[in-house]
Amino acid sequence: MTVSEVIAESAPVYPRVLLKLSGEALMGDQGFGLHPPTVNRIALEVKRAHERGIELCLVIGGGNIFRGLSASAQGMDRAQADYMGMLATVMNALGMQSALEGLGIHTRVQSAIPMDTVCEPYIRRRAMRHLEKGRVVIFAAGTGNPYFTTDTAATLRAMEMSCNAIFKGTSVDGIYDSDPKLNPSAQRYDRISYDEVLARNLKVMDASAIALARDNTLPIVVFSLRQEGAMTDVLYGRGRFTVVGP
Repeated sequence: MTVSEVIAESAPVYPRVLLKLSGEALMGDQGFGLHPPTVNRIALEVKRAHERGIELCLVIGGGNIFRGLSASAQGMDRAQADYMGMLATVMNALGMQSALEGLGIHTRVQSAIPMDTVCEPYIRRRAMRHLEKGRVVIFAAGTGNPYFTTDTAATLRAMEMSCNAIFKGTSVDGIYDSDPKLNPSAQRYDRISYDEVLARNLKVMDASAIALARDNTLPIVVFSLRQEGAMTDVLYGRGRFTVVGP
């Protein structure tokens, strides 16, 4: 290792981050539910970062189990459907907790909807203390309110936890001007502004989450979770990713 590599390895660009995962990221090639090998692979990425002293918290969606917006479109009351979606995120959080603790990583799940028999209620100061003690905190049940997505919940929790960035793990290595799976000539952005994301309707996160991040100058880093070690590389400013920022 060169001197510059040693310095880079000892000084992460983002020492405290919130990792945002979609529920679909946990289902692998299945059409529904949790795929344990996929969950374990993602947990291993979190472990690699955690072992380097990165303080980590997570927000996981629930779309692999239940999607409130889709149910609402089929006639279900929107608020009721959203509450059901929040419960799905708790199931995913518990699944990820199990995978992480199987790797020896101490975790805490905090839910915005109190359910004391399975996890802690969300208490900001307690969550901060968990991070300071080296525990991974998984925030479940969104904001606890209907009509808010887990993208917005992730941005809110990242600000409350004083995170340096939101890491959005996807199936591609950044943000493209069109779908790279459909267009081989799609161009990847190294960096793009919040306003450009909104104006181009690039679907990185929902508009409320992007606007909230913009108003608080919180970077959003989009990278591929499918590449082994990618998350750790991005934490140190290496690899392929896109930064949404000022």
